[in-house]
Amino acid sequence: MLLIGVNRSPFTRRVAITLKIYDMPFEQRPLSGFGNRDDVRASNPLGRIPALMLDDGESLVDSNAIIDHLDEVYGRHRALTPASGRDRRAVQKVAALMMGACEKGLQAAYERNHHPPEKLHQPWIDDCMAQMTNALSTIDAMIEQDSPYLLLGRLTQADVTAFVAERLARGLGVDTAARMPRLRELAMRLVEEDAFRSTEP
Repeated sequence: MLLIGVNRSPFTRRVAITLKIYDMPFEQRPLSGFGNRDDVRASNPLGRIPALMLDDGESLVDSNAIIDHLDEVYGRHRALTPASGRDRRAVQKVAALMMGACEKGLQAAYERNHHPPEKLHQPWIDDCMAQMTNALSTIDAMIEQDSPYLLLGRLTQADVTAFVAERLARGLGVDTAARMPRLRELAMRLVEEDAFRSTEP
């Protein structure tokens, strides 16, 4: 398998972490959706990362769809997202909140980094960052003190998505240690595991 995308993207890193947790061999081509748009479009017409090229040549796009495939084909009974019921919904809810938080954080960063200063719309940046931090704070409140994982007493996709969202938030200047201390502690514990540490951008 070939993973296309840079791990600076929380969406790509989420897939890379999942592949490593499932102990699936893969190569990675560190292409950026901005700097390598034409190359990325060869595997995803939207020009977005990540994309996962399967060994038979099929191309999967969007981290949610890729994760769903990995859970189905490789995760089976050890899937990071439970197969059904309340546990599945709980993990998916956290994943949706954390991926949404990443989207809002990246929108704020895009506004700051790709518009000339005189055209910045600060209220939009502030709103995006407020949405991101509200979502992170919601997850922080769910974490039991000193719990090794976020839900179900085991590693799930909730942990993976919370980890990449916290990492992005810190990169955007959010003081997660002060504002979301339990989430920050969870991220610090997870980064000691190989799948998380080895995918650091």
